[in-house]
Amino acid sequence: MSIRRLPEHLVNRIAAGEVVERPASALKELVENAIDAGATRVSVRLAAGGTELVEVIDDGCGMAPAEMALALERHATSKLPDDAIDQVTTLGFRGEALPSIASVARLTLESRARGGADGWALTIDNGDRVAEGPAALPPGTRVRVEQLFARVPARRKFLRSPRAEYAACLDVVKRLAMARPDIGFSVEHDGRRVLSVQPGETRPERVAGLTDRDLRENSVAIDFEREGLVLGGVAGLPTFNRGVADHQYLFVNGRPVKDRLLAGAVRGAYAEMLARDRHPVVALFLDVPADAVDVNVHPAKTEVRFRDPALARGLIVSGLRRALDEAGHRSVQRPSEAALGMWQQEGAGPPPTPQLWDASPRAPGVLPEMTRHYGGVSDRRATFLAPPQARAEPAYAAVPETTSFPMGVARGQVAKTYIVAEAEDGLVLVDQHAAHERLVLERMRRGVLGNGVASQALLLPEVVELDEPACDRLEARIPELAQFGLELERFGPQAMLVRAMPAALGQGDVHGLVTDLADELASFDEALSLKERLDAVMGTMACHGSVRAGRILSVAEMNALLREMEATPHSGQCNHGRPTWVKLAHGDIEKLFGRK
Repeated sequence: MSIRRLPEHLVNRIAAGEVVERPASALKELVENAIDAGATRVSVRLAAGGTELVEVIDDGCGMAPAEMALALERHATSKLPDDAIDQVTTLGFRGEALPSIASVARLTLESRARGGADGWALTIDNGDRVAEGPAALPPGTRVRVEQLFARVPARRKFLRSPRAEYAACLDVVKRLAMARPDIGFSVEHDGRRVLSVQPGETRPERVAGLTDRDLRENSVAIDFEREGLVLGGVAGLPTFNRGVADHQYLFVNGRPVKDRLLAGAVRGAYAEMLARDRHPVVALFLDVPADAVDVNVHPAKTEVRFRDPALARGLIVSGLRRALDEAGHRSVQRPSEAALGMWQQEGAGPPPTPQLWDASPRAPGVLPEMTRHYGGVSDRRATFLAPPQARAEPAYAAVPETTSFPMGVARGQVAKTYIVAEAEDGLVLVDQHAAHERLVLERMRRGVLGNGVASQALLLPEVVELDEPACDRLEARIPELAQFGLELERFGPQAMLVRAMPAALGQGDVHGLVTDLADELASFDEALSLKERLDAVMGTMACHGSVRAGRILSVAEMNALLREMEATPHSGQCNHGRPTWVKLAHGDIEKLFGRK
């Protein structure tokens, strides 16, 4: 078998397989070219999800006819003025996009240089130049890609439905639009305008406009710097989450990337604040020196490699944690229409029949006696009293003003589980168990970072019987558990002796705590870091040491819980990612009563 040189059109088709996988890939390359050309507005038109038409129009610098012909040759680019490929500052630099697309579709390139008198047009049909001539258009460039993979049936049959391809194209534009809030973007699909953002927006405005409008009110700003790396963007509160990770946008030097290292850092930053099946909403922009990152990993340029990956991951974890810590007790406050709709107004009915009690003896302060008549016959005298509906406590001091506290002041307790507080702008409901669980966890974390968690020796050590493998797991972790104030000893093959409990847990269930810890240790993935394992242990302990649902609290205890929530980071969500409090604003209450 002899070796032969492949023809140029076949080389381009092979290259197109790496650069152009689907319409979204071609669209990404064309929009990146428009951004690199200095455009202030980019317009996109799609037909049939991009399988029939992808058109990108920009008002950038444009090209002269000679430059247009050169742009359609492989590895011809204006974005590398020298050979320093490790100093790339533009989105594109390989010079493969246009010739690769032109080899598998009908591509029409029209451009007019800024300051030029006339425009020029070139048409390439699956690698063959078929037309060329003057074109009328304003300064800038217009690229039309039609019938992608029409002559490559093996590739076209692997395309998904037009709806799926359209979703991928829209996601590409959204990511690039987030990276450049100074540029206006619009997308039209099958004649319908589906996206339009104006230039000059702030980054939070652009991100919220392209993801979820509620994100602006339920997010924190990121601004963190370390060793020459800068992290910015917005991060949703832990309670503002989604069931899939499709709203996590990561950018490196303005380039949208999908990097496992960065995605893992986001998961680590939200650890112990989200349930395992929930995902945060974030848009993170990482700026690093050009020589500290390699963007030439794959022709699609969506993967990057860092010179110091540990520094990049640590920056994201630390930056997110600091911003979320500063959020304090904030939680998502957006009562849904469905939730408000559960408050049904009951129809008017007959007044409730009063309950009958014997008239004597009467306690001080009871209602005066009344006489009932049945059929004109006088019945025995009876006292009508309303049954007690709730408890009240004597007010030994003046009720504090609601304006002094963001979480309000306690007014009562419902179902021995929920604290009702009145704030200046509404009614606050607090899940006492979930809130105290978070507070205990944060106390233990502070103790571990400080001088350790204080322990309380048991008057009589307790023996907890377990199976032998469970005892083996606990025995191997005795030094780690001691950091949290839990002192264990092996007490035979199938028992553990508990000598001290963490002071923060109070009089907790010793047997239940040790049993749950043994189960937790059994479920650990060996790949988990020590910190992640310790966080899991602390979470289990905090759950056992928190105020249980069903416990009656005094007003002083309820107010103390509210005040500590206001001063504790992450108190807006429990250790499993659920909100610890919700607010019914005055406006929502007025809607319930038909005042609005």
